Amino acid sequence: MKNNRYRKRGRNGPHSDQSKRPRSKQRRATSPLPPINVTLTIAELGRHGHGVGRIETRGGHEGQTQSHSGSERCFVPFALPGEVVRVLRIGDEVSLLDIIEPSPDRVTPFCAIYTRCGGCVMQHLAETPYHNWKRNIVVTALENKGLSVTVAPLIDAHGKGRRRISLHVRATKNSWKIGFMTAGTHQILDLESCPIVVQDLADVTPLARALADALGETARRSGRDLGMSFTETAEGLDCHISGIQATGYEMFADLADCAEHYDLARVSLAGEIVVERRKPWLAMGTAHVTPPPGGFLQATTAGEEIIARLVDQYVGQAVGSLADLFSGVGPFALRLAHRMPVYAADNNITAIAALDDARRFTTGLKPVRTEVRNLFKNPLNAFELGAFDVVIVNPPRAGAEAQSRELAGSSVGRVIMVSCDPASFARDAAILCNAGYTLDNVVPVDQFKWSAHVEVVGLFNRVVAG
Repeated sequence: MKNNRYRKRGRNGPHSDQSKRPRSKQRRATSPLPPINVTLTIAELGRHGHGVGRIETRGGHEGQTQSHSGSERCFVPFALPGEVVRVLRIGDEVSLLDIIEPSPDRVTPFCAIYTRCGGCVMQHLAETPYHNWKRNIVVTALENKGLSVTVAPLIDAHGKGRRRISLHVRATKNSWKIGFMTAGTHQILDLESCPIVVQDLADVTPLARALADALGETARRSGRDLGMSFTETAEGLDCHISGIQATGYEMFADLADCAEHYDLARVSLAGEIVVERRKPWLAMGTAHVTPPPGGFLQATTAGEEIIARLVDQYVGQAVGSLADLFSGVGPFALRLAHRMPVYAADNNITAIAALDDARRFTTGLKPVRTEVRNLFKNPLNAFELGAFDVVIVNPPRAGAEAQSRELAGSSVGRVIMVSCDPASFARDAAILCNAGYTLDNVVPVDQFKWSAHVEVVGLFNRVVAG
């Protein structure tokens, strides 16, 4: 078992005005906690996948005015409930040294760099308890907001794997370091392959190195890391590079040669398309959507299709019109426009443009009206919402608090919420439920498999007075 460290943010920095205070009034600084090498039993799994145990403490540390005994919670990476483990704690950092009594739920991770890579956190847990843990993340988030609702079993939406991989690229003396960040650090872990992505993305490091070489001395002299994301599309790989601007004919020519050699569909730098051999597209219903360079997409094709199917099911036999808020490039709007008019809004102008282009070239759709709108600062108000029978809300991780408050005061009969963060979902759900909605269905969807992230799809219906 390789060590990994759990970092907890603290308030260890000095006060900004401390040097201005008279010396006699300065508080005596406390010394850091001494290293502790201890054996403990793991009681449960935390929200982020760490095993939770307790370390017994006796007496005070230097600088404390009172001595006390007791215990404090300890978050141990890669430890499982019921296990007896030996850990090392230095300050707020905890690392797993040894597993003395392993859990029967422990399995062998399938990735060679697991525990070092900063991505997956739960490859060592068997499937059934893993599903229970992820579902319980959603249950706990709802309970914390006073919501008692049945949460459906977790749906596995990994499918053929993640359809996008994002790599860090850093210049060295004679080459490049390319890969993921080592867990808890800013050091790049060289990547040979990744087993959780689709087949076409599993071995992209040579391609990333060739693209970095094509960027030449401009990239080396920048003194900063590049980001490279590769997305699987129907026309081949779509590459977006951040951290550098396109400059000069030679760079364009070298990137074009690289794209030709590796048969890439498109290469873009900082949002600007520099090579497009074929227009990349993704199917969303019968529409073909060309995503903007580096634009947001659901993590897996299976995840998008499963979530879209749940949304379609929850829309049901509703007639009239539908609003798709935080619509992105239109995975819901374009599918649902076959049977009802749709209004789609998002603050990302390139995403709305991609949705508009797809709508324009897709036959058989009802009217689709789009708007570039910041729904955090300018949510649809209750009057505007009154034009819709169903509203879909699919916000980023921060949630849709402002829009939820407007929905709470509206006459909308049905709200469907899709969220990648159970905590913000629970907060927004409580706003709706306190305003007369019932939360009738909650389904967790696992398209971020082996991570601590989980998608939530919920159906809200407004209670009509009898």
